[in-house]
Amino acid sequence: MNAPEDLLYTDEHEWIKKLDDSTVRIGVTDYAQDQLGDVVYVELPETGKEVAKDDLVVEIESTKSVGEVYAPFPGKIANVNQSVAETPELVNTSPYDEGWLVEIEVSGEISDEGLLDASGYKDLTE
Repeated sequence: MNAPEDLLYTDEHEWIKKLDDSTVRIGVTDYAQDQLGDVVYVELPETGKEVAKDDLVVEIESTKSVGEVYAPFPGKIANVNQSVAETPELVNTSPYDEGWLVEIEVSGEISDEGLLDASGYKDLTE
C-alpha cells in the first residue's frame, strides 16, 4: 500500500498535505480508493464555502459504494480539483497527485493532533 511520508492521514482514509501555513490539500488514500472500487462520480463543494471541522465536503460514488470526505479542520474551501469532477477515475489512478479533491484555507492553527503519520497509517491499514 502506498502512503507517502510527507502527508498526514486520518483514520477515515483521507490524506492531508500542508501547502503553506494556512492551506491544506485533501484527498483519499490509495487504500480508500482501492476499497471504493471504480470511481464514477465526485461531488465537490463550491469554492468559498465555509466548513466546520468534520463537515462533509466531498462525496465520491463508485461502482461499489459511496465514500464521504470530511473537513479535518475548520475553514473555507479555497480550491477544488475540477479535473476530478470531469474525470473521476483520477481518484483511482492518481490518488495523491492528479486525484486530489479540495484545498481548505484553515481558520486558526493547522494541528497534527488526532492525525497519523505514514507509519501510523500503514499500521492502521495492515
